[in-house]
Amino acid sequence: MSARPEELCAAITGRRARVVIVGQGYVGLPVAMRAVEAGFPVVGYEIDPTRLEALRSGRSYVEDVPDERLAAALAAGYRPTGRVGDLAGFDVAVITVPTPLRDGVPDLSFVDAAAEALRKVLRAGALVVLESTTYPGTTEERLRPALEASGLRAGTDFFLGYSPERIDPGSRRWTFENTPKVVSGIDDASRRCVEVFYETLVDKVVPVGSCAEAELVKLLENTFRHVNIALVNELAMFAGDLGVDIWSAIDAASTKPFGYMRFTPGPGVGGHCLPVDPSYLSWRVRRRAGHTFRFVELANDVNSHMPDYVVGRITRLLNRHGRAVRGTRILLAGLAYKAGTSDFRESPSLVVADRLAALGAELSACDPHIPDVLAAGLEVPLVPFDARTLEAADLVVLLVDHPEFDPDLLAAHAPLVFDAKGVLRGREFNGELL
Repeated sequence: MSARPEELCAAITGRRARVVIVGQGYVGLPVAMRAVEAGFPVVGYEIDPTRLEALRSGRSYVEDVPDERLAAALAAGYRPTGRVGDLAGFDVAVITVPTPLRDGVPDLSFVDAAAEALRKVLRAGALVVLESTTYPGTTEERLRPALEASGLRAGTDFFLGYSPERIDPGSRRWTFENTPKVVSGIDDASRRCVEVFYETLVDKVVPVGSCAEAELVKLLENTFRHVNIALVNELAMFAGDLGVDIWSAIDAASTKPFGYMRFTPGPGVGGHCLPVDPSYLSWRVRRRAGHTFRFVELANDVNSHMPDYVVGRITRLLNRHGRAVRGTRILLAGLAYKAGTSDFRESPSLVVADRLAALGAELSACDPHIPDVLAAGLEVPLVPFDARTLEAADLVVLLVDHPEFDPDLLAAHAPLVFDAKGVLRGREFNGELL
């Protein structure tokens, strides 16, 4: 008997649908919290035992989910679990697992594992939505057959769709709720079910014609960012050689009310979205069409070399002050990949740390956003950001413009600063800007 979309849609709008979120990381946990707040019974599936323990005890490791919000969700019935059996009976399942690169090749092993877990408990009439960033064709060509190994057929017995995540970690302006959500399905019925589900969670949904189109949307968005960040990073290097203040030029260009969007340089790019997502698109184009995506390849080259450029600038700065990197006490301000978040996946700060450690620097770091549950994975000891810590360092390297990094305190107490984010521009301080 064919699944009936109107029955599932009625269960969703009536908040009777049982929801499973596979993966409780930077994307999945905010989705789970929002679904609980919207009135759904929610199970959060997480295989990392450290994260699972934290969730059960009400300790959040995601910046956008404070402990109070997690506690309220637990009180409302949110169930974090690592047992596949606890997923049984779901009406809607959302897959929000990592999709990293391994030696330049997309690694979909986490998606495969999520599909295997859901396959074991999949039932007729249910909806599965993939949110993980991936190349166009993944939902239809990889996830669909994995789920159909259950004996149920997508589009006939169950519904299947794709909706790219648009989480901006640490943003106070753009939240999960007020960011428009692109939705798609393998057929009209599936797309409608996906659309109805997300209409209960966000202010606006944007339906598109196919899952592949929705998959491309995410890659297009982040390739745009990746290429433009590479542009200003390369300009920053050339501006230094030309004796031009790149920060002043960017500020002036930003006054143009049309035809320009502000991007700023830094020590590189990081997080899951950059540089991973554009490389997914480049890999798919090369694999399917036999062409090289030259813009992405060039942007990868520029951005991946920024940590080395920063270390070179640091080395020259120390040399001018009669010091070598070896034996110098260097304090890294910021290990996350961007301001206001604890996410340090693919962070260029960690690459800078590795390069400096290899040169013999004595490293420590400040990052008020990284909680203890995540700090255990770092090789650099974390210290507080205060006057005593700044004064104890020989050099402070500002890598992330966290709002907690008071520029006045930094300028007054750091003996020497290399500012890779332009936080100290316009102030008198001992050191230099990127």
